[in-house]
Amino acid sequence: MTQMLMDWTLPEGNELIAGVDEVGRGPLCGAVVTAAVILDPLRPIEGLNDSKKLTEAHREALFPLIQERALAWAIGRAEVDEIDQLNILHATMLAMQRAVHGLAIRPDRVLVDGNRCPVLPMPSEPVIKGDSRVPAIAAASILAKVTRDREMHEMDLLYPGYGMAKHKGYPTREHMSALQLLGATPIHRRSFAPVREALAVSPVEAVMDEMDSVVAGVV
Repeated sequence: MTQMLMDWTLPEGNELIAGVDEVGRGPLCGAVVTAAVILDPLRPIEGLNDSKKLTEAHREALFPLIQERALAWAIGRAEVDEIDQLNILHATMLAMQRAVHGLAIRPDRVLVDGNRCPVLPMPSEPVIKGDSRVPAIAAASILAKVTRDREMHEMDLLYPGYGMAKHKGYPTREHMSALQLLGATPIHRRSFAPVREALAVSPVEAVMDEMDSVVAGVV
């Protein structure tokens, strides 16, 4: 595992910096989840890194440490109906706004992983690969991923047969096969092309078409 080189000194002027990251833009189902974190430089957390570079066990171990030692943290989200109405980009920006507004402490500046920022009432800037460069963004990526992964485990129990606990909603071969066989659940994003294509002829529609053909043949 690669250890992130961390600078825990506050920026000049003792600015409070919030790191923001998201998880769940690519999956075919479930909410997009974001997190905002203001770390405490006096209580550093060893092992922070891009959540994708950490094992599930390591993320789970860091999750309560971040919550305990951060000056403030908050989870934001946009639900499936919002994703379908707004599109995934705008829904992600909305979820990031909710995370920042949910912080108990107002940050002086916000650093967002990626190449764009949501509209916020304080200065903000995007940081390419920020989750592997900025400790606060790395912490946010861990909170967001653990939160969403846990939700997908719950959805796997609620909607068995799709393998959500395994693929977390991403368009794997198993997931696509389940979509074609079982149809869409209420948490599937119907604005996503793979879902629309998989549901072009749902199992129910196929049965109805077959019945219509039988009836037509009898008549």
